[in-house]
Amino acid sequence: MRKFTHDLIERNIGLMLVLVILTISIGGLVEIVPLFFQKTTTQAVQGMKPYSALELAGRDVYLREGCYGCHSQMIRPFRAETERYGHYSVAGESVYDHPFQWGSKRTGPDLARVGGRYSDTWHKDHLTDPRSVVPESNMPAYPWLLKATVDGAGMAPRMHAMKTLGVPYTDEQIAKAAEEVTGKTEMEALIAYLQVLGTAIKNKN
Repeated sequence: MRKFTHDLIERNIGLMLVLVILTISIGGLVEIVPLFFQKTTTQAVQGMKPYSALELAGRDVYLREGCYGCHSQMIRPFRAETERYGHYSVAGESVYDHPFQWGSKRTGPDLARVGGRYSDTWHKDHLTDPRSVVPESNMPAYPWLLKATVDGAGMAPRMHAMKTLGVPYTDEQIAKAAEEVTGKTEMEALIAYLQVLGTAIKNKN
């Protein structure tokens, strides 16, 4: 009978593959499964509120225009990042986000703490003509957002769907969703979304 040794594993690709998959599976279960039961990863941080109808519409614009392709929303706990952006990101800030917006691709700055750092006018100018406020920027302009209006009819179903995913919207908020976004442009919605990002946690630098 052959001994179960390193030599046997290294010479048997099929056995090595099975053992690698088994090792990764066990490690993944040990690391990931507990996260589903920890309050810090499943409950919203203190002061966290669901997006308003206008902010949620802005988030939809953010996703549709592919902003996530260049801007992450995850500040890692490194000194270089916390000094530049503010307090590192925690899972409790994103429990209402569907889909999740964490990531590490950064063609542009991280936006996890951009809320309240710039005026609405600055954001409007930056989105309409980025190089008018940041000359070295390579971000494309989004002037059509100034004229496009938010689809109010789609907001109530959108918020109802979010409610089924665990976002604590009230029936009153859902009922008033269309009214809240009536006459609002997609530019206004996107700016409203950007202005609320990261405001639930104050900087601790």
